[in-house]
Amino acid sequence: MTLKIKDLSVSTKDGLKILDNISLNIKEGEVVVLMGPNGSGKSTLANVIMGNPNYIIDSGDILYNEERINDFGADERARRGVFLSFQYPAEISGVTISNFLRTALNSVRGEKIRILDFKKLLKEKMEILKIDEKFSERYLNEGFSGGEKKKTEILQMAVLEPKLCVLDETDSGLDADALRIVGKNVTSLKNGKRSFLIITHYNRILNYVKPDRIYVMKNGKVVKEGDENLAFDLENKGYENLG
Repeated sequence: MTLKIKDLSVSTKDGLKILDNISLNIKEGEVVVLMGPNGSGKSTLANVIMGNPNYIIDSGDILYNEERINDFGADERARRGVFLSFQYPAEISGVTISNFLRTALNSVRGEKIRILDFKKLLKEKMEILKIDEKFSERYLNEGFSGGEKKKTEILQMAVLEPKLCVLDETDSGLDADALRIVGKNVTSLKNGKRSFLIITHYNRILNYVKPDRIYVMKNGKVVKEGDENLAFDLENKGYENLG
């Protein structure tokens, strides 16, 4: 088992309850998709999995590889192999993608990687993802299109080699070509052991990434669980008829 969320309820610091008794499982090597309308709590769950301190766990457990991580900070979770791809990645002027990725890798590993070794690693990952080498010398997300920002997140994931990848609306705001590229890149990072939680409103990304299981959230609760056919039912019927 990679991730088990058991009876999880979460509030903001001012007492607003957002997640209500959430339970879901992600096994090693699985691709799990979490769907739901705006305001259903999907992004909150992603942030809580990563250890965002702006949220308070009222009850329940987050178990990662059978270890309770409720009280772990984001840095501790990252070192254990948890990764969150943000819906709206930050823009940092003056910091190249290459320097950012090397700093992140050093932090996760807890030791410095030699520059030549890092350059070799980065080149290998960019070749796998079919990303031009010049891309790594641009400033982090500065002036980037939506597709380029998501490409940066996927590259970061490839370099850090996490065990659990939480992708928060990676397909949001992408045109058809960018979505295809991101979907294929995610697929290329599957290795039989790496697990994915893909959070989305729509089923478009499922044309490129085949899920093992789908959960649907509404009003802070998981209201449905099923296979990929559930996503197509939602496309036809919408969320309004869910419990």
